[in-house]
Amino acid sequence: MDKLFNGKIALVTGSGRGIGAAIAGKLGELGATVVVCGRTLARLQHTAGRIRSAGGQAEPIACDVADWHSVAALAERMKSFGRLDILVNNAGVGVQNGPLHTLPPEKWDTVLNTNLRGVFYMIRAFAPVMISSGGGDIVNISSLAGKNPLPNGAAYSASKWGLNGLSYSVAEELRGHNIRVSVICPGSTHTEFSPHEGKSTDSMLAPEDIAHAVAMLVTSRKQAFISEINIRPTRKS
Repeated sequence: MDKLFNGKIALVTGSGRGIGAAIAGKLGELGATVVVCGRTLARLQHTAGRIRSAGGQAEPIACDVADWHSVAALAERMKSFGRLDILVNNAGVGVQNGPLHTLPPEKWDTVLNTNLRGVFYMIRAFAPVMISSGGGDIVNISSLAGKNPLPNGAAYSASKWGLNGLSYSVAEELRGHNIRVSVICPGSTHTEFSPHEGKSTDSMLAPEDIAHAVAMLVTSRKQAFISEINIRPTRKS
């Protein structure tokens, strides 16, 4: 699969660190020019530098997916590439740690605006570009919390349940345009974003596990549509 995506353009949100950085690195290995996107430019530059050091091509562009004007500005800058072949919606936050009835409304907004509204903004901005490019792949990074109850994390869980429903529905809207929309639902993953107190990091997933799943989706035969991947650690903590 070496350099399979030469000439292709990929965009990965939340790629300054963790899962997003691993996904961007994997797509860079496959030959895609990767636009690494997130709120903190310094982290994006670090990710882009690692991709370039490995022989790949990357461009860091700061963007807040929860802000439509920021997404629109990103889309305007992306016009210089002329196409988009892979969109990975990875940006996410998990602010809640307690019962829903104690959650300040502004924290609910923070979670839902990034994890769900932000994916809508990205698809709204870039699906037309992908249609004009002749098709491609949209991969939404969800969570097993979008399939199971998550006490003291109801806002996060709700955002991921919503993301799953959005993914399934948009997949039907876009498959006629040769765009495959897939969702990946990882279990506990060891990143700075999600420390998972009380769990052994040795038994948790690594960001590279999710990056491997993304690579599997986007390199599958065009006649095959893998709509969903659930990833669990082999051993329970």
